[in-house]
Formats: sequence, structure tokens, C-alpha cells
Amino acid sequence: MEVVKRSDLQEALLLCKKSFMTAGFFSLFINFLMLVPAIYMLQLYDRVITSGSESTLLMLTLIVLVLFITMGLLEWARSQILVRVSARLETLLSERLYGAAFKQALYSGGTKASSQPIDDLTGLRQFMTGNGLFAFFDAPWLPIYIAVLFMFHVSYGVMAIITVIILSILAVLNEKMTGSKLKKANEQAIVARGLINKNLRNAEVVESMGMLEGIRTRWQEGAQKVLVLQAKASTHAGAITSVSKTFRMLAQSLILGLGAYLVLQQEITPGLMIAGSILLGRALAPIDLMISSWKGFVAARGQYERLNGILLKIPADTERMSLPAPSGSLDVNGVMVAPPGTRTPVVKGVSFKLNAGESLAIIGPSAAGKSTLARALLGVWPALSGKVRLDGVDVFDWDRKQLGPYIGYLPQDIELFDGTIAENIARFSELDSDKVVAAAKLADVHETILSMPKGYDTVIGSTGGALSGGQRQRVGLARAVFGEPKLILLDEPNSNLDDRGEQALAQALRTLKEKGVTVIVITHRPGVLNELDKVLLMQDGALKAFGPRLEVLNALNKQAQPKAKKVAVPITVPPAF
Repeated sequence: MEVVKRSDLQEALLLCKKSFMTAGFFSLFINFLMLVPAIYMLQLYDRVITSGSESTLLMLTLIVLVLFITMGLLEWARSQILVRVSARLETLLSERLYGAAFKQALYSGGTKASSQPIDDLTGLRQFMTGNGLFAFFDAPWLPIYIAVLFMFHVSYGVMAIITVIILSILAVLNEKMTGSKLKKANEQAIVARGLINKNLRNAEVVESMGMLEGIRTRWQEGAQKVLVLQAKASTHAGAITSVSKTFRMLAQSLILGLGAYLVLQQEITPGLMIAGSILLGRALAPIDLMISSWKGFVAARGQYERLNGILLKIPADTERMSLPAPSGSLDVNGVMVAPPGTRTPVVKGVSFKLNAGESLAIIGPSAAGKSTLARALLGVWPALSGKVRLDGVDVFDWDRKQLGPYIGYLPQDIELFDGTIAENIARFSELDSDKVVAAAKLADVHETILSMPKGYDTVIGSTGGALSGGQRQRVGLARAVFGEPKLILLDEPNSNLDDRGEQALAQALRTLKEKGVTVIVITHRPGVLNELDKVLLMQDGALKAFGPRLEVLNALNKQAQPKAKKVAVPITVPPAF
């Protein structure tokens, strides 16, 4: 028998099962107490008015007062239970969902970078603490009211059943007519919000090149689709809600007419006539509430499905055995790598070895697969085949939290985070001033930081704030060399640097070599090649040359020279890459 795997969301809801049962148990007593107004009215008409007893009226009123206070306390307790369940779900799932959203962005190459899972959890929690969910707790106790109505008179019970059936049909019809449209509208709205966020992150480009009109038009096309779907769903839902409300009020009036007829026939008392109408209204209230809050329910159901989907698709990290600190030796064997979401390899069967403390320049034309290879070397993107081993261990088998402090990475597109410069350099770990300053000095950005109004406490954003491109690159370099990394990968580290920055980078590479750090530099510029031990040439995703720097560069130079004019001239820079 196949065991159905539960998602973390389902497991979390199971942990809250007792709380839901307690809320349901309270709902039972709340619904029993909801009978009080009808019974009180019955007693007033059939006992107090006929007897003229003021003491009876006083005692009944006091009892009703106590019962209503009790009901209010029970409703408050039920709402607090659901609030605590909501908070517990946040506690149990927020960290897991943050990790899942992070991995979704990572493995999609940024195409699915979104906070939607966190937003979905928030929306689901809000539904759980709203009035819509109470309708689902109260609806199961509907038979209680119908049973009491049968006790009043069989005709009352039959009419109640017919009314419930008609309202239930309207509820089902509401789902059929609006469910799919609301789901599509919510999905389109998510896409539209994602588009807005991406556009706002590139506001400078949009403004400088006058792209706002075209970008806004594209967004409006998506927003218009959402509007049309929501309008259609709201039109249908509004019509059904109106019919439902009208029918419920009609049913309450008709049961009064039925009661009056039964009074004339002397089958029930006037008190039962009024009580029956009140009771029927209370019995139908949960169904009416479900119909009116169906839009919220559909949204919550979509959030639940999306959360389940991402949690099942991206399992939680398993705890890995702690390994000794790496020394930095790298063994790449037949690695084939494709960007996330595709199966077409960009890196094709690359193999090489680096001993701890060696340095490597990866060169080649644009779109040769250099940055893709870099992501595979760091374990950011998985390999289709082959292995990348750091100190003999598959880079994917390392615990990222343990490995992270020993890795330095400066991506081609430098990403700084909201926080101070010190926090960015320290990778948002515990601040160690000596290490932060040492990293900044190594990246030759210490004096620049001190010249800022708040120094290392200067707050920057994801785009670097007031930092120039070169300053951002140096802060990113300081972050890469922070602490005691054993493997550092720099992707185009000198793309935004001036001559002084190039010299500082060269000095940083010499310092890292003295410390025995394994360094890999991807570059199109020759300025740093003399500081590196080996060179790897990539072309069309394949390794074309690998070896000691002078050996590879001389070989490339000879290949580039015309055969008739081959001259053995030592050269440290290839003609083009």
C-alpha cells in the first residue's frame, strides 16, 4: 500500500488538530446557546404574558443574561484558540517557507524569485482568524436546529430542510460559477504584482530610456485580465448572494405565515410561531455567511494548494554530518551543467583539478559558460552529470551553513543587502570589528568607508545606495574575503575598477595566495592574469585549454599567429578572450 507523503503544512495542521477539535467543541455549546433567544421568546409569549408573573419574567431574564454572557465568553475563547493556531502555524512554517522560497528562486535562476509563499501563509492565517471560518464550525450543528424545529412542529422541520437544501444548492452553484474565475484572477494578480516588483527594481533604466509607458502598458494588460475575471466572478457571486439573502428572509417570513396558520389551527402556540422564525434564521445563518464569504474561502484554498505544492516540491534540508574544515582543494570531473528549468547543457564535460592554495583564471568569449561553471563549482546550480568535489566531498553534500564561512563569492552582478556596510561585509553574521576592518583593508575600501558620514554604520540598500559601481564591487570583494575563506571565486572582479582598484585587486590576490587560499577568477581583462597560477580557457561550454598560465597563454598566442610568421615570443596575455 502506497504511503501518501504529507507536506509540512499538513503536518503543522495535524499538530494543531487538538486546538481545532477544542474550537469545534466550543462551537457545539455556542450553537446550543444560540437556541436561547428562541426559547426565551417562547417563554415570554406562552408563560409570562399569559400568567402576568413579573417574578417569572425577572428570573427568565436573569437566566438569559447569564447564558448570553457564557456564550460571549465561549465565542471569545474560540476566536482566541484560532488566533493561537494561526500564530503557531506562523512559528512552525515561516522558517521552512522562507527556505523554500529561497530555493525556488535559487533553482529557477531568479525567474521565480518571489515572497509569494510567505504572503500565502499570511493570507491563510488571516482567513483562519476571520468570520468566514466560523461558518464552517457552525454549519455542522445545523441538525440541532432542525431537530428543535421538528420538536416545535413537523411542518417547521420540513420547511427548514427544504430551505437548507435550496441554500446549499445556491452555495454549490456559487462555487461552480466563481471558483475557477477567482482562482485564475488570483494567479494573474500574483503575476502582475511580480511584474511590478521587477519593474520597480529597474526604475533607473525605465526612467532614463523613457520605457515607463511601454512597461506600464504591459502591466495594465495583466491587470485588465485580473479585473475582467474578478468582475465576472463578483457579478455571479453578487447575484447568488442577493438571491440567497432574499430567499433566507423570505423563508423566515413564510415560516411566520406557516406558524400563524398553525396557531389558527390550534396546533401550536403564538410563542412557537415567533420562536420558529427566530430559530430558522439562526439555522440558516452559517450557510448564508459561507455564501457571502466564499471569495475569501476560494483565496484561502488557493493559498493552501500553493503552499502544499511548494513544500512538497522543495523538501526540507536533511541534517548532514559535520565535516572537517576544507583546505580548498578542488576536483572537477566531467561536469555538465544546464541553467535551471532547462536540460540543454551550457557547460559540457569540464574536468580539472586545483590543489589547495592554487589560483586559476577562467577566460573565454562571452556566453562560453564561465559564470554557469562558477555556479556549479560553488554548488549553487546542480550538475546534470559529473561531480564537483571540495576536499574530496561532493560540493552538494556539504552542509551550507557549515561550508559558507569557508567560501567567498563575488558575483558578476553584485548584490548588497539592506543594512549597514559592516553588516554586509560580515555577511550578516555576528559582527567582529577586527575581521570586518581586515576584510575592508584587503579589498582597499577601508579608507573609502571611513570617509562616509557614518563610516561602517552607513546604511545601504540592495543596489548599494550612495555607493558607486567601483565601491560596491570593493564592498562585495570585502564580503568575499571576510573571515577565513578557503575557496574564493571572483566573477569579473575588475569590471568596475579604475587603475588604482586594479592594483588593489592584484595586491589582494597576492595576499590571498600567501594565506593559502584557493582563488578562481573569471575575467575578460588581462590586468589580473599575472597574479594567477593557472588558466582555463572555455569555448562553447567546453574546456579548450588548461594548465600553467605561461604555458597556456603561449600556446594560445602561437595558435593566433599566422603560420608564416610564427615567432616564439613569450607573452602573458592572450590576444582576445
